[in-house]
Amino acid sequence: MHFTIHDTPIVIHLMRAIAWLYIKITGWKVDSHAQPKSGNYLIIAAPHTSNWDFPIGLSLALHLHIKTYWIGKNSLFKGPAGPVMRWLGGIPLDRSKANNLVEASIQAYNTNDGLIFAIAPEGTRSWSPRWKTGFYHIANGAQVPLALAYFDYEKKIGGIGKLIQPTGDLTKDMAEIEDFYSHIAAKNPHYYNADIFGTGDTRL
Repeated sequence: MHFTIHDTPIVIHLMRAIAWLYIKITGWKVDSHAQPKSGNYLIIAAPHTSNWDFPIGLSLALHLHIKTYWIGKNSLFKGPAGPVMRWLGGIPLDRSKANNLVEASIQAYNTNDGLIFAIAPEGTRSWSPRWKTGFYHIANGAQVPLALAYFDYEKKIGGIGKLIQPTGDLTKDMAEIEDFYSHIAAKNPHYYNADIFGTGDTRL
Protein backbone atom coordinates (compact mmCIF):
# COMPACT_ATOMS: atom_id res chain seq x y z
CA MET A 1 0.00 0.00 0.00
CA HIS A 2 1.18 3.55 -0.66
CA PHE A 3 2.87 5.93 1.79
CA THR A 4 0.43 8.04 3.81
CA ILE A 5 0.23 10.53 6.65
CA HIS A 6 0.32 7.59 9.07
CA ASP A 7 3.78 6.66 7.81
CA THR A 8 5.17 10.19 8.16
CA PRO A 9 7.38 10.54 11.26
CA ILE A 10 6.76 13.52 13.56
CA VAL A 11 3.97 14.84 11.33
CA ILE A 12 1.62 12.04 12.36
CA HIS A 13 1.99 12.98 16.03
CA LEU A 14 1.34 16.64 15.23
CA MET A 15 -1.75 15.73 13.18
CA ARG A 16 -3.10 13.54 15.98
CA ALA A 17 -2.72 16.46 18.38
CA ILE A 18 -4.54 18.75 15.93
CA ALA A 19 -7.29 16.13 15.50
CA TRP A 20 -7.74 15.90 19.28
CA LEU A 21 -7.93 19.69 19.52
CA TYR A 22 -10.44 19.88 16.65
CA ILE A 23 -12.67 17.28 18.30
CA LYS A 24 -12.56 19.13 21.62
CA ILE A 25 -13.19 22.59 20.15
CA THR A 26 -16.11 21.40 18.04
CA GLY A 27 -17.66 19.57 20.98
CA TRP A 28 -17.67 16.06 19.52
CA LYS A 29 -17.44 12.90 21.63
CA VAL A 30 -15.61 9.80 20.45
CA ASP A 31 -17.16 6.32 20.42
CA SER A 32 -14.51 3.59 20.28
CA HIS A 33 -16.23 0.76 22.14
CA ALA A 34 -16.55 -1.44 19.04
CA GLN A 35 -13.16 -0.57 17.53
CA PRO A 36 -11.11 -3.72 16.79
CA LYS A 37 -7.80 -3.75 18.61
CA SER A 38 -5.98 -5.38 15.72
CA GLY A 39 -6.43 -7.29 12.48
CA ASN A 40 -7.94 -6.48 9.10
CA TYR A 41 -11.36 -4.88 8.81
CA LEU A 42 -13.42 -2.60 6.56
CA ILE A 43 -14.98 0.63 7.83
CA ILE A 44 -18.38 1.81 6.63
CA ALA A 45 -18.50 5.62 6.91
CA ALA A 46 -22.11 6.87 7.06
CA PRO A 47 -24.34 8.76 6.79
CA HIS A 48 -22.45 10.82 4.22
CA THR A 49 -24.43 13.97 3.44
CA SER A 50 -21.94 16.82 3.91
CA ASN A 51 -18.38 17.93 3.18
CA TRP A 52 -17.98 18.20 6.96
CA ASP A 53 -18.03 14.40 7.18
CA PHE A 54 -14.47 14.25 5.80
CA PRO A 55 -12.64 16.41 8.41
CA ILE A 56 -14.66 14.85 11.21
CA GLY A 57 -14.02 11.33 9.95
CA LEU A 58 -10.32 12.01 9.40
CA SER A 59 -10.00 13.56 12.87
CA LEU A 60 -11.72 10.58 14.48
CA ALA A 61 -9.43 8.14 12.62
CA LEU A 62 -6.32 10.07 13.65
CA HIS A 63 -7.49 10.34 17.26
CA LEU A 64 -8.27 6.60 17.41
CA HIS A 65 -4.91 5.75 15.76
CA ILE A 66 -6.68 4.02 12.88
CA LYS A 67 -4.36 3.74 9.90
CA THR A 68 -7.00 3.69 7.23
CA TYR A 69 -7.05 3.86 3.46
CA TRP A 70 -10.24 5.43 2.17
CA ILE A 71 -11.76 4.98 -1.27
CA GLY A 72 -13.18 8.10 -2.94
CA LYS A 73 -14.44 9.24 -6.31
CA ASN A 74 -11.95 10.12 -9.04
CA SER A 75 -12.76 13.84 -9.05
CA LEU A 76 -11.24 14.28 -5.58
CA PHE A 77 -7.84 13.34 -6.97
CA LYS A 78 -7.71 15.77 -9.90
CA GLY A 79 -4.93 18.36 -10.17
CA PRO A 80 -2.70 19.42 -7.26
CA ALA A 81 -5.14 18.00 -4.70
CA GLY A 82 -4.38 14.47 -5.89
CA PRO A 83 -1.05 13.92 -4.08
CA VAL A 84 -2.47 15.43 -0.89
CA MET A 85 -5.52 13.16 -0.99
CA ARG A 86 -3.31 10.12 -1.54
CA TRP A 87 -1.06 11.19 1.34
CA LEU A 88 -4.17 11.37 3.53
CA GLY A 89 -4.85 7.73 2.63
CA GLY A 90 -7.07 8.21 -0.43
CA ILE A 91 -7.48 5.68 -3.23
CA PRO A 92 -9.31 6.97 -6.34
CA LEU A 93 -12.28 4.95 -7.57
CA ASP A 94 -12.89 4.59 -11.29
CA ARG A 95 -16.56 3.52 -11.51
CA SER A 96 -15.94 1.82 -14.84
CA LYS A 97 -13.42 -0.48 -13.14
CA ALA A 98 -15.21 -0.95 -9.81
CA ASN A 99 -15.29 -4.75 -10.10
CA ASN A 100 -11.52 -4.76 -10.55
CA LEU A 101 -11.19 -2.72 -7.36
CA VAL A 102 -13.32 -5.24 -5.44
CA GLU A 103 -11.03 -8.08 -6.51
CA ALA A 104 -7.88 -6.01 -5.89
CA SER A 105 -9.12 -5.06 -2.42
CA ILE A 106 -9.81 -8.70 -1.53
CA GLN A 107 -6.32 -9.60 -2.69
CA ALA A 108 -4.84 -6.74 -0.64
CA TYR A 109 -6.60 -8.01 2.48
CA ASN A 110 -5.35 -11.54 1.81
CA THR A 111 -1.73 -10.38 1.56
CA ASN A 112 -1.54 -7.70 4.28
CA ASP A 113 -1.87 -7.69 8.05
CA GLY A 114 -3.62 -4.84 9.86
CA LEU A 115 -5.16 -3.48 6.65
CA ILE A 116 -8.12 -1.12 7.05
CA PHE A 117 -10.18 0.29 4.19
CA ALA A 118 -12.90 2.92 4.70
CA ILE A 119 -15.77 3.37 2.24
CA ALA A 120 -18.79 5.70 2.15
CA PRO A 121 -21.28 3.31 0.47
CA GLU A 122 -23.75 6.04 -0.45
CA GLY A 123 -21.25 7.19 -3.07
CA THR A 124 -22.52 10.78 -2.94
CA ARG A 125 -23.38 13.55 -0.47
CA SER A 126 -26.78 13.96 -2.14
CA TRP A 127 -29.82 11.70 -1.78
CA SER A 128 -29.16 8.23 -3.15
CA PRO A 129 -31.77 5.55 -3.97
CA ARG A 130 -29.55 2.87 -2.43
CA TRP A 131 -26.08 2.13 -1.15
CA LYS A 132 -23.47 0.67 -3.47
CA THR A 133 -22.74 -2.80 -2.09
CA GLY A 134 -19.16 -3.25 -3.31
CA PHE A 135 -17.98 -2.72 0.27
CA TYR A 136 -19.94 -5.80 1.31
CA HIS A 137 -18.49 -7.97 -1.45
CA ILE A 138 -14.98 -6.89 -0.44
CA ALA A 139 -15.55 -7.71 3.24
CA ASN A 140 -17.34 -10.98 2.49
CA GLY A 141 -14.77 -12.05 -0.08
CA ALA A 142 -11.86 -11.28 2.24
CA GLN A 143 -13.75 -12.55 5.31
CA VAL A 144 -13.03 -9.40 7.30
CA PRO A 145 -15.48 -7.72 9.70
CA LEU A 146 -17.41 -4.58 8.89
CA ALA A 147 -16.86 -1.74 11.38
CA LEU A 148 -19.91 0.53 11.38
CA ALA A 149 -18.51 4.06 11.74
CA TYR A 150 -20.91 6.96 12.07
CA PHE A 151 -21.31 10.72 12.51
CA ASP A 152 -24.32 11.60 14.67
CA TYR A 153 -24.68 15.37 14.28
CA GLU A 154 -27.59 15.64 16.71
CA LYS A 155 -25.72 14.05 19.62
CA LYS A 156 -22.29 15.12 18.27
CA ILE A 157 -20.91 11.63 18.72
CA GLY A 158 -18.84 9.76 16.17
CA GLY A 159 -16.73 6.66 15.95
CA ILE A 160 -17.21 2.93 15.55
CA GLY A 161 -20.46 1.74 17.07
CA LYS A 162 -20.80 -1.86 15.94
CA LEU A 163 -18.86 -4.73 14.37
CA ILE A 164 -20.49 -7.19 11.95
CA GLN A 165 -18.97 -10.31 10.42
CA PRO A 166 -20.47 -10.82 6.94
CA THR A 167 -22.40 -14.09 6.67
CA GLY A 168 -22.73 -14.17 2.89
CA ASP A 169 -26.46 -13.43 3.21
CA LEU A 170 -26.49 -9.93 1.72
CA THR A 171 -30.15 -9.21 2.48
CA LYS A 172 -29.88 -10.27 6.13
CA ASP A 173 -26.63 -8.41 6.78
CA MET A 174 -27.80 -5.23 5.04
CA ALA A 175 -30.95 -5.26 7.18
CA GLU A 176 -28.78 -5.31 10.30
CA ILE A 177 -26.63 -2.48 8.97
CA GLU A 178 -29.73 -0.48 7.99
CA ASP A 179 -31.16 -0.88 11.49
CA PHE A 180 -27.97 0.50 13.04
CA TYR A 181 -27.84 3.60 10.84
CA SER A 182 -31.57 4.29 11.13
CA HIS A 183 -30.90 5.81 14.57
CA ILE A 184 -28.09 8.13 13.40
CA ALA A 185 -28.74 11.82 12.62
CA ALA A 186 -26.98 13.00 9.45
CA LYS A 187 -25.72 16.55 8.93
CA ASN A 188 -28.33 17.00 6.18
CA PRO A 189 -31.10 14.50 7.00
CA HIS A 190 -33.03 15.28 3.81
CA TYR A 191 -30.12 13.83 1.81
CA TYR A 192 -30.09 10.54 3.72
CA ASN A 193 -32.16 7.64 2.43
CA ALA A 194 -32.84 5.23 5.31
CA ASP A 195 -33.73 2.48 2.80
CA ILE A 196 -30.06 1.74 2.16
CA PHE A 197 -30.58 -1.51 0.24
CA GLY A 198 -33.31 -0.49 -2.18
CA THR A 199 -33.32 -2.87 -5.14
CA GLY A 200 -29.61 -3.55 -4.74
CA ASP A 201 -26.54 -2.45 -6.67
CA THR A 202 -23.30 -4.41 -6.68
CA ARG A 203 -21.13 -1.50 -7.73
CA LEU A 204 -18.79 0.30 -5.30
